[in-house]
Amino acid sequence: MTALLATQQLRWPQCHKELPESDGAIVENFLEHPQSILLTESIWPLLQQRHPDGAFCVGQNSGIYWRKTDPPLQGCKAPDWFYVPNVAPAPPGEYRRSYVLWEEGVAPLIIVEFVSGDGSEERDRTFGTGKFWVYEQGIRAPYYAIYEVKPGRVEVYCLLGGRYELVQANERGHFPIHPLGVELGIWPGHFLNTDAPWLRWWDAQGRLLPTAEERAEQERQRAEQERQRAEEAEHRAQLLAERLRAAGIDPDKE
Repeated sequence: MTALLATQQLRWPQCHKELPESDGAIVENFLEHPQSILLTESIWPLLQQRHPDGAFCVGQNSGIYWRKTDPPLQGCKAPDWFYVPNVAPAPPGEYRRSYVLWEEGVAPLIIVEFVSGDGSEERDRTFGTGKFWVYEQGIRAPYYAIYEVKPGRVEVYCLLGGRYELVQANERGHFPIHPLGVELGIWPGHFLNTDAPWLRWWDAQGRLLPTAEERAEQERQRAEQERQRAEEAEHRAQLLAERLRAAGIDPDKE
């Protein structure tokens, strides 16, 4: 028994940086990567406003070690997307290989899973191993969202009294994430050359949080509107000057 315990201790990494950062699995469909990009890119400016010191973390298909097990990966889940507030950024020149809950001390505020099968894995409440159970009872993330590209829907759960309760959609069909001041919902649209019912963020007033490309397009449209207004103002000034001259008044004289 003593030898077995010694072997188990040797198997556990001495430093959290030695924990595996990948389980060798591959992305199961082509939408998972762009969907993660869409969630991160659109909410990033808001997160920077909320955390000007950079004290936050966003994970995309990254491991969360929530308990010590042998082998270590049995105590790890890799959500498709998650956000952790008020956690120190990685030191300069380093990066998080994974998110080690007992080292960081802060649970993700929201975890999002993208369904690639029938959804049973994402709703698995099996004690100690099922994703739903781990996120609810192990990691205890305040919000958990399950997104299904087919048929284009999202379920959002909120941790209340130690259990996940289904969040009801508001009048816009969105699901409020109150601590973030945003809403989650489905946006049928075009992103990265693909039409799909994408999972997206809106602000509390129901305004879509734009991607970098959408922000650039909005800025281009604003600049174009300003140019048109300037041209119209110049044209009106020219017409007025012509009328004044026709009336025998020199508009250039003070």
